[in-house]
Amino acid sequence: MKVSRLPRDPGPAGWNRLLGDPAPATPLEGHMTADWLIIGAGFAGLAAAHKLSKQARGDKIVLLDATRVGDGPAGRNSGFMIDLPHDLTSDDYGGALEADIAQTQDNRRAIAHAADMVADYGLSDEAFSLSGKINGAVTPKGMAHNATFARHLTAMGETYEILDAQHIRDMTGTDYYQGGLFSPGTAMIQPALFVRGVANGLRSNRVTVHENSPVTALNKTQSDWVATTPAGQITAPRVILAVNGHLNSFGVMQNRLMHVFTYASMTRALTASDSVQLGGQSRWGITPADPMGTTVRRISGTGGDRLIIRNRFTFDPTLEVDQHRMDAVARDHDAAFAARFPMLNSVTMEHRWGGRLCLSRNSVQVIGEVEENLFSACCQNGLGIAKGTLAGGLAAELALGMTSPALERALAAAPPQRLPPAPIAKLGANMLLKVQEWRAGREL
Repeated sequence: MKVSRLPRDPGPAGWNRLLGDPAPATPLEGHMTADWLIIGAGFAGLAAAHKLSKQARGDKIVLLDATRVGDGPAGRNSGFMIDLPHDLTSDDYGGALEADIAQTQDNRRAIAHAADMVADYGLSDEAFSLSGKINGAVTPKGMAHNATFARHLTAMGETYEILDAQHIRDMTGTDYYQGGLFSPGTAMIQPALFVRGVANGLRSNRVTVHENSPVTALNKTQSDWVATTPAGQITAPRVILAVNGHLNSFGVMQNRLMHVFTYASMTRALTASDSVQLGGQSRWGITPADPMGTTVRRISGTGGDRLIIRNRFTFDPTLEVDQHRMDAVARDHDAAFAARFPMLNSVTMEHRWGGRLCLSRNSVQVIGEVEENLFSACCQNGLGIAKGTLAGGLAAELALGMTSPALERALAAAPPQRLPPAPIAKLGANMLLKVQEWRAGREL
C-alpha cells in the first residue's frame, strides 16, 4: 500500500495550544521491529495500545502518529464522550430502538475503557469528567426534537431531565435557549489533555510512541508488515490501522467513506469582569437539539476560563479545506457567539480550527481484519471519542483472539455502503448539508 495522501488539518488545534509545550518529538528513524504496530495516536490508537499493554504484557508495542499527539483530529474534538444514540443524520439523534440500545451499551463500554485509562495514568477531572451534557433547544422546532428524543429515551429505559429556560440561563448565563434535555452519562473531555496524558502513560508502560512519523507505505513481506516513514521503517507481524477516514489513503474501503469537516472557535481567556457579566457555572456543555446546530462549551482550567463554539459541516473528499472556507466559517461562528452572548461583545476568538470526521452512509464502523493480520479501527460516524475508543479496544481484542458481545456486533455489521460517483457525491452531500443547516435555523 502506497499511502496516497497525508493528513492536513486546518488551523491550530486550540485545545493543545492551552497546554504547555510537550517534550520534543522522537520521530521513527532507521529500522526497528515490534510485536505490534498501531498507526494513529488518536482515541482509537490509544485505546488499542492500552488494551494490548494489558493483555500482551512483555510484547513490544509501537505507536506511530503523523503529527504531534493532540494536534490531529482527536485534539480537535468538541470533547463530548456521549453514551446515548447520537446519529448526526437523523432529526433528533435517535434511530431504531434495539439498535440504539446496543449502541448505548457499546458507548458505555467505551466510556468505561476511557475511565480505566484515566485511573491507570492519573489524569485529572479536567481531562475527563463524567458530568453529563444538555441538548439545548433554541426554537419550538428544537423543543419538539427534544420531546421526540425524550420519548425515545423513555422507550429505551434511559433517565434524563427536562430543563426550562431559566434553568439553562442559571447554568450558562445566556437566555438564548428555550429549554433543554439533560442526560447524565456523557463524559466531558479536554481532548488534548486526555490524549497527551494517555500517550505519556503508555510511554511509562513500555509502549514506544513515535510522533511526526507519517506512514507513507505499508507492505506485506512474507508473514510481516513493513511500514515506511520519511526517516525509517518498522516491521511487525500485526498492525492496527487507527486512522479513521485516512483509511482511504491506505487504499482500504475506497468509495465507501464520507469525509466531513466540522469547525470550532475558542475565545481568549475570560477576564474576571467577563465572568461577572456572563454569570452561570464555570463548566458546562450544550449539544444542539438539531444535529446540524451549534455546540457550545464553557471550560475552566489550564489556559483559563473560555467558551468554544462548534458548527458547520462540509463534505471534503480531498481531506483538505482552504483558508477561504475557514474565513467564511469564522464569520458564522462570530454570529453564533454574538447571538448567544451579547453581554460579551468585547470577547474575541483566539483559536479557530477544523477537524475531520468520517461517516458511512449506513452509519457502520470499519472494525475488523481487512487483510491478514491487518486490523482496522476506523469510521467513527461523528462520535469520535466514544466510537473511536470502542473501535480501538475491539480491534485489539480481535487481534488478540478474544471475543465479546460488542465485538460480535461489530463483526456482524454490514460493510459501509458504496457512495455515488465522486462528483455526484460531493455535490449532493454539500447541497444536503446546506439544506439541513438552513432548516436548523436559529439552532445554528
